[in-house]
Amino acid sequence: MNYQQTVQYLYSQLPLFTRVGASAYKANLDNTIELCKRLGDPQHKFKSVHIGGTNGKGSTSHMLAAVLQTAGYKTGLYTSPHLKDFRERVRINGQMIGEQEVVDFVDKHKVDFDEISPSFFEMTVALAFDFFAKEKVDIAIIEVGLGGRLDSTNIITPLLSVITNIGWDHMNILGDSLQLIAAEKAGIIKPNIPVIIGEYQSEVADIFITKAKQENSPISFASDLRLEIRDQRLEIRSNQFLDVTLTQNSDFGLQTSDLRLDLTGTYQVKNVKTVISAVDELRSQGFKISDDDLKSALSQVKTLTGLHGRWETLSRHPLTICDTGHNPEGIQEVLQNIASVPYNKLHFVIGMVNDKDISKILAVLPQNATYYFCKPDIPRGLEAESLKLKAESFGLNGEVYPSVKQALSSAQQNAAENDLVFVGGSTFVVAEVI
Repeated sequence: MNYQQTVQYLYSQLPLFTRVGASAYKANLDNTIELCKRLGDPQHKFKSVHIGGTNGKGSTSHMLAAVLQTAGYKTGLYTSPHLKDFRERVRINGQMIGEQEVVDFVDKHKVDFDEISPSFFEMTVALAFDFFAKEKVDIAIIEVGLGGRLDSTNIITPLLSVITNIGWDHMNILGDSLQLIAAEKAGIIKPNIPVIIGEYQSEVADIFITKAKQENSPISFASDLRLEIRDQRLEIRSNQFLDVTLTQNSDFGLQTSDLRLDLTGTYQVKNVKTVISAVDELRSQGFKISDDDLKSALSQVKTLTGLHGRWETLSRHPLTICDTGHNPEGIQEVLQNIASVPYNKLHFVIGMVNDKDISKILAVLPQNATYYFCKPDIPRGLEAESLKLKAESFGLNGEVYPSVKQALSSAQQNAAENDLVFVGGSTFVVAEVI
């Protein structure tokens, strides 16, 4: 098979979660364990950091990878989902895995696939681990796909586990309370392996503390670090950076007090605290990471790692911004950023998936915006007409468009010079406009 045929083969083997949802989720690690066993257990041949959580795990993974590669380490990065190219999921020092590597891996192990019947995600995890082992990376940042305890990535023994936060997402799989969701996320805490929790949340903190105690794992909360936005007003129209000040650094050994981030969403302040805490822990384990490495990496994460879709400016005339925030907590962060941008009228291009309760999101969206309802081009996409009807019950008004791109085009045509066009509601909507 050529590359395109190979990727189609991967997609078609068993349902792909990002396309069809819960029916693709497997509630055990058996296939991943067996597949990696046949590959010679590559997950044990490189050092790793495991990063889970509801929101921010992708940004945190990319930032930490950027820091490590800037410090001179050959750094693997495994993330999901991809926005445009399947190979975004597997990178080394920011470079995507080659098409031929994907083709060769599938060709070599197709018999194993046929015998084990792994899911798309299980195959992709095995591909990443095999690639990182063969390329002899110094360290790999491994992002959890969904949950934690039963996620395919949870067969590694990392140097450090990170859980960014807990929020309302994938309740049909992980549980219908924050405590149940937290218990699943806590499943990546390993015996004697340090764990960093990004945000202290009183509702679930004891779950992590108890699990860490059971596993004899040192635990810390990154939110204890004080990091403030230097200018509370995010002037996105003129500033492509977010400037922050580290107001407490003695405990972390950092001399750098001012940081400039090229990821300009104000929610990145939470993620930077987590990254700084992770850097501090890796330093204690012998990694040579200077303050200059940290400062340089955070100012060019997008360039170094290829990250997209996080409060990203798509156009300036009219100002058009997209963000992948897609659950209640993520949307709240997006709305805070929208509120920090000066504009006359908000044009909101929105699409969602059909297997989530979207009421919590629609309830907080601004009623004075004009909405452009569309369906992301995946089987899980919620029909635009259905979204419009649901949105109207929350006082949100607008028109239905036959595609994401047509919705965006209409929004930009209708927007005046000082208006704001925002694109979001689903990762898959953002993927179509990137």
